[in-house]
Amino acid sequence: MAKRGIPEINAGSMADISFLLLIFFLVATSMDIDSGLMRKLPPWVENLDVKPPEVKRRNVFTVLINANNDLLIQGEWGNIKDLRKKVKEFIENPNDDPNMPEKEIKNIPYFGNYPVSKQVISVQNDRGTKYEIYLKVQNEIVAAYNELREELAQKKFGKSYNKLDEDKREAINLIYPQRISEAEPKNIGGRK
Repeated sequence: MAKRGIPEINAGSMADISFLLLIFFLVATSMDIDSGLMRKLPPWVENLDVKPPEVKRRNVFTVLINANNDLLIQGEWGNIKDLRKKVKEFIENPNDDPNMPEKEIKNIPYFGNYPVSKQVISVQNDRGTKYEIYLKVQNEIVAAYNELREELAQKKFGKSYNKLDEDKREAINLIYPQRISEAEPKNIGGRK
């Protein structure tokens, strides 16, 4: 009896098939996209000798985050759940409280002469702060601005802020400008 040879497998097109499968999975697979913060950086200043304007203490809302991820909101221990409400109240200053931000009358399109807060939200975190907490704080602050803008859009135009044309949104942005100051992280430490 003669021994038969082992049949060979034609692998000539295997490379082509592998390549096509690779392309298919690259195109069909969704990739996780890192989330980040949308921030508009201030314009570049050529003359560094010019001092920034003085900001009165009453116009600054301070949020500190320590290494234990605890919040110090305006000098008092706080909670992330309360942050949005406190920021909104500070920005709006509905009762013209002398311990809250000043307002100046500005001529705003669609609104005429309108009081605009001189508020600045200052955030500073510890080097040991978890990034997750830092993002939650940032999200709550931005959400406070967004809610104020939405409420004003509904009150003045009867529409959602996002459904307004660009000119009207810009007018609302002039009334509630997003002023968030981020100080360089320090070693603030934790609560004892």
